[in-house]
Amino acid sequence: MRAAQKILLILSATLLIGCARPGTPDGGPYDETPPQVVGASPAEGATGATPKTIEIIFNEYIKLENASDKIVVSPPQLNQPEISANGHRIKIKLIDTLKANTTYTIDFGDAIVDNNEGNPMGKYTYTFSTGDSINQMEVSGKVLNARNLEPVKGILVGLHSDTTAQAFTHKPFDRMARTNGSGEFTIRGIAPGNFRIYALQDNDGDYTFGQKSEMLAFSHRLITPCSFPDQRADTIWRDSTHIDSVRMIKYTHFVPDDIVLLAFSESTLDRHLLKAERKVPEHFDIYFTAPCAEKPIVKGINFDDSKLVAQYSAKNDTITYWISDTTLVHTDTLLATLTYMENDSAGILVERTDTLEFVSRLPRSRQLKMEQEVYKEWEQKQEKLKKKGKAYQTEMPPEPLNLTVNGSSSLDLYDNIHFRSPEPLLTVDTAKFHLYIKEDTLYLPAPCELEPFGDSPMEYVLYGEWRPEQQYLLRVDSAALVSIYGKVSQRIEQRFTIPSLDKYCTFTATILGRSDTMTIVELLNKNDNAVRIQRTEGGRANFFFVKPGTYYMRAFIDRNGNGQWDEGNYSDDRLPEEVYYFPSPITLRAKWDQEQEWDLMRTPLIMQKPSEITKQKPDKEKKIQNRNAERAKQWGQKGSKEQKK
Repeated sequence: MRAAQKILLILSATLLIGCARPGTPDGGPYDETPPQVVGASPAEGATGATPKTIEIIFNEYIKLENASDKIVVSPPQLNQPEISANGHRIKIKLIDTLKANTTYTIDFGDAIVDNNEGNPMGKYTYTFSTGDSINQMEVSGKVLNARNLEPVKGILVGLHSDTTAQAFTHKPFDRMARTNGSGEFTIRGIAPGNFRIYALQDNDGDYTFGQKSEMLAFSHRLITPCSFPDQRADTIWRDSTHIDSVRMIKYTHFVPDDIVLLAFSESTLDRHLLKAERKVPEHFDIYFTAPCAEKPIVKGINFDDSKLVAQYSAKNDTITYWISDTTLVHTDTLLATLTYMENDSAGILVERTDTLEFVSRLPRSRQLKMEQEVYKEWEQKQEKLKKKGKAYQTEMPPEPLNLTVNGSSSLDLYDNIHFRSPEPLLTVDTAKFHLYIKEDTLYLPAPCELEPFGDSPMEYVLYGEWRPEQQYLLRVDSAALVSIYGKVSQRIEQRFTIPSLDKYCTFTATILGRSDTMTIVELLNKNDNAVRIQRTEGGRANFFFVKPGTYYMRAFIDRNGNGQWDEGNYSDDRLPEEVYYFPSPITLRAKWDQEQEWDLMRTPLIMQKPSEITKQKPDKEKKIQNRNAERAKQWGQKGSKEQKK
């Protein structure tokens, strides 16, 4: 019995220890060893291979994380391979027919981790060739957004040995890779030769540029891969602050490794009628796919089109037609012809006329019900006031015109006062706008002008001769503005002060090497948004009356002189306008006149944008958690405490 009991005790202890191995707090060390490849079929680096199925075998159970986003097969497969992980194996089933004499790479990135602890294997690429040799050249670089130099994550980058422009629009890539969170890419398995390089946000999965909505990048640079022996320093740290030694490691250096692609989305150049709708009874909206200099013409069929007030977008691609006649507002269905310009199949602008039906989403019956509900609510409120013996109304007052007026108790020297109406204005009585400046204890009349803001039928701006440290009073009499529906504005009274010049500073950006007026400089806030914009004159951009604070600086080369940044166009072989960032923040102090010289190309483009305003952050690096060292440290502290006791 005693011998049997001893055997049972030994078996029990063995089972307990075995069960504790995966990493329980009291049972053996954590597994901190990354997975390793122990075999593959075909063998890794095999030549003359034409497999339909590939198996990669590991020394432990593994799994794939974010496989669809990270794994890239090159050359690209039009029919996506089936990739799965099961136990110790990854299985890849190839659907496409393999090309002869071609190197194939399956880039897993960092998608492979062990099944239990999630230890990352690190970046891994499997390679084989259908020919008698493996192409080993590589090229690398970075993809940035052309407008704001943000790294572009997850975009495909591909090479074409066919260097004609038609290759990008008619042929899949010869070889490709996908960018990581830093916008970085490495294309492997390249044969010697000359290539063109592109980036593509491939929405339709055909590895060619065809859809206008696809982000793209192209370069006039011819890519010729090559390599040379090189060495780099490998620093070995004794601890977090002390270097143990520095070794020189020999390696093969593949170039070019400094490719920069600037990605953009083309404007939709083909103009077509996108949609027409009437969300509310008061107006209907017409949308086009692209701008046009010529404005469309609406002719009413069952209504008088002279009762329409048009509100155009900046590029005439969206037009809102306000219906000034309340009888028509209450008409549920309006019929009209629309004459406009659109591109035909050859891309030529031609005139077209369509008959459109505008049906209000809010029918008259529903409008009446809503009006009754509002009136009933007002009536109940007045009845309560009457019962309490308080003042009440006997007639429901008309709805006022609720204006939006910018400004507060302080108005900047470079700013003006805007009046925005929620609906088009019929009349504006400038005599009812009064501006006063405070002299001692009195407010005296001050000069001002009221003008329409651009072509908008809904906005006016008041200009004044603002003086620093002066107090102003703005009074707008009631009924100064009347809308097309007869709504009148209420009385407005607003006091404000113009800050002292001591509250501002002057900043000048001097662009070295450029004396033209093509450069436009933008002062940016911490959200990467432009707060002030200035065109250079004689290579200098002068910003007056700038509020103190921390700013960033961006510039673009306005090649066509239209005052705004323009994207590129592939069919016209036009690259996007060049954009640059000053590589560090700029702190502006009150009462200071500051100047900053700026050589746009002194800092490499990929290093220009300050990290503080870069929104696309690098992917979080997968690391082994090193929990054994942490646990040993904790045990050491615990043992030290017990010894003290």
